[in-house]
Amino acid sequence: MRVLCLLILLLAPLLSAAQNTLEIQVEGVDSSEGLIQVAVYNSEATFLDEGEVYFTDSVKAVKGTTKVSISDLPAGEYALAIFHDRNSNERLDTNWIGVPKEPYGFSNARTRTFGPPRYRDCVLKLQKDMIIQVPLE
Repeated sequence: MRVLCLLILLLAPLLSAAQNTLEIQVEGVDSSEGLIQVAVYNSEATFLDEGEVYFTDSVKAVKGTTKVSISDLPAGEYALAIFHDRNSNERLDTNWIGVPKEPYGFSNARTRTFGPPRYRDCVLKLQKDMIIQVPLE
């Protein structure tokens, strides 16, 4: 019994720092050209700030649905911004007034009439492995 209690005490910090996998199913990808770019933000203060991204990843685009899997995310709140980088230049191309020319999407939210959604509209609470769908606009 003593050994069991000691083991539990030693393993408790490892269990509380459990890492999770987030699978993102990016829907509405119109071609297999280019990349699907994913930016993960972990605070309202840094949301959509290119210099303050918590984690980024990109995968080859697959027409229809492209799956992106992010491993080793600690439990917490996150908001995602995703776009189809059709020309693989690693940036969201926009027109002269800043309107995106490439398809994009956000976790849990659609864009507002004027501008992107707020962080709180995009937040997902990751407590265990999770699969989400994000449609591109």
